[in-house]
Amino acid sequence: MDLISNADKKILLIDDEEDITDLIEDILLKEGFKNIRKAHCGLDGIKICESERPDIVVLDIMLPDIDGIEVCKRIRQFSYCPVLFLSAKNSDVDKIVGLSMGGDDYITKPFSPREIAFRIKAQLRRQQYDGIKETSSRENENINISNITIDKLHSQVYKDGAEVKLTAKEYKLLLYLAENSNKIVNKERLCEVVWGEDYFGYDNTISVHIRHLREKLEKNPSKPEIIVTVIGLGYKLVKRNE
Repeated sequence: MDLISNADKKILLIDDEEDITDLIEDILLKEGFKNIRKAHCGLDGIKICESERPDIVVLDIMLPDIDGIEVCKRIRQFSYCPVLFLSAKNSDVDKIVGLSMGGDDYITKPFSPREIAFRIKAQLRRQQYDGIKETSSRENENINISNITIDKLHSQVYKDGAEVKLTAKEYKLLLYLAENSNKIVNKERLCEVVWGEDYFGYDNTISVHIRHLREKLEKNPSKPEIIVTVIGLGYKLVKRNE
């Protein structure tokens, strides 16, 4: 599989400040991106995202109609494309909320436009490399765990035959645990594989994603039987011989 050039990638910028979207657009054009769309409210951004299916979304949290968190939640109903949050809020709590709601990165204002371009390219590069690895790793084979089926070809998950809506990060987390079923996976490795970052500062983020997976997949999330915690070591997805 050949890597797709920047010029072929679709980028959607959602921010109510036109000066900011124009500034980001200018630097992206200089970096070789050609297909850039802009929206200045959340609802317009969702419509453009659903109709044009961008490869990545840069999303401001403070919008005039609905906030960026809600926009991200709605986008996640039909797309797993990377979402980079922009925000004037820089507390750890705000970052955790953004990432746990399906965001892939979090950039605080004021920012360097070149930093955004760098992070966009990093996310797209990681996305392409993940696609190459998935293609070469028997992607047509489903993974079955109890009443859960992971359709790797279409990146979909089913519970008792009904589709379960997961965020991109939840899906990657579940898939990695499933591909290493019955093995203990530490948080450092999960952070490296799913977020592409060092573990420092991601403990709560990982815990939130694990909790959301349990709520969607387990019969009793408070007493998990599929994704179990191994205290002091990490997590294990239990696959029994059936």
